[in-house]
Amino acid sequence: MLVNTYNQEGKKTGQTRLPKEIFDIEINPDLVHQVVVSQMANRRQRIAHTKERGEVRGGGRKPWVQKGTGRARAGSIRSPLWKGGGVTFGPRKEKVFKKKIPKKMKRKALLMVLSGKAKNNLLVLMDKLKIEKPKTRQISEILNKLPCKTQNTLIVLSEVNRNLILAARNIPKVETIEARNLNSLDLLSFKYLIIPKDTIKVIKETFIK
Repeated sequence: MLVNTYNQEGKKTGQTRLPKEIFDIEINPDLVHQVVVSQMANRRQRIAHTKERGEVRGGGRKPWVQKGTGRARAGSIRSPLWKGGGVTFGPRKEKVFKKKIPKKMKRKALLMVLSGKAKNNLLVLMDKLKIEKPKTRQISEILNKLPCKTQNTLIVLSEVNRNLILAARNIPKVETIEARNLNSLDLLSFKYLIIPKDTIKVIKETFIK
């Protein structure tokens, strides 16, 4: 597959043939869905947590005697039937949402998503991407000259580039990620994908076994 290559001025500098073992994979929607669901489940934070009757403070004394009052029997004011009491069948932090997916399936799904980006013309290939200072204005001007502009874009870096990371983090809907940390969920969370040429080599070395 041949794709256009852009420079930092937004001009086409030629065409580059993408490796077919990465960008020419037949897409299996069911596999991609399974992997994405597992990654979302593994990132899920268990925040909601209710207290049972044994965890609510107070309620140690019996409200009234068992017999003779004419009222219903009660052993604690922290019963789930009482206001301020424990919660029955409420959400608990102990619930585990994690799902295990084999590495081969995750790699295969990742390559399918990359292939889908390339086939749908959502991949922007650059000959290089460098800035001298961590200035948001510089990276914003570069992005505005590219087909993706600054709309919902993921920039894939071959290695840690402090200047690019600091410059891009203040732009809404634009994020950076190292090539070795690529995953299907992050790729599908963004419409456009910006990849410098040197990043393709890292992706090949990391995910092609």
